[in-house]
Amino acid sequence: MPDPVNPTPLPAANPAPGSTTSTSTGLPSNVAAALACIPLIGGLIFYILEKNDSFVRFYAMQSIIFGGIWFLFNLLSWILHLIFWSIPVAGPIFSGLWVFVAALVHLGLLVIMVIAMIKAFSGVRWDIPFVGPIARKQTGEV
Repeated sequence: MPDPVNPTPLPAANPAPGSTTSTSTGLPSNVAAALACIPLIGGLIFYILEKNDSFVRFYAMQSIIFGGIWFLFNLLSWILHLIFWSIPVAGPIFSGLWVFVAALVHLGLLVIMVIAMIKAFSGVRWDIPFVGPIARKQTGEV
């Protein structure tokens, strides 16, 4: 009877960059960075909790800045909506047009947030236009 042959192990698949390290939160780096992309709240939580992983800290800072911009847009949009609504006769028309424009802007911001989450989860460091360079400077990655 022939000797049993040990099967050769299959080579390990290459993990996505950034996913091999564990953060101080205990999550893989790519998962923590994707969760940090939730505007303001996720960014603040992961920026405070994560002390070592620059990948997660970058996405957290980018989320804080992006969420702040989104919040300011909401605030200014609400004020502008009230101003338009108070215009006699043409107010409802201008207000309705502004609601449509604001909805398009919100859709665009949502798409940017989803793209950032996908990029973070895949381990790619992606800069949101205008926000990414500011976040890099704040985290010291210049």
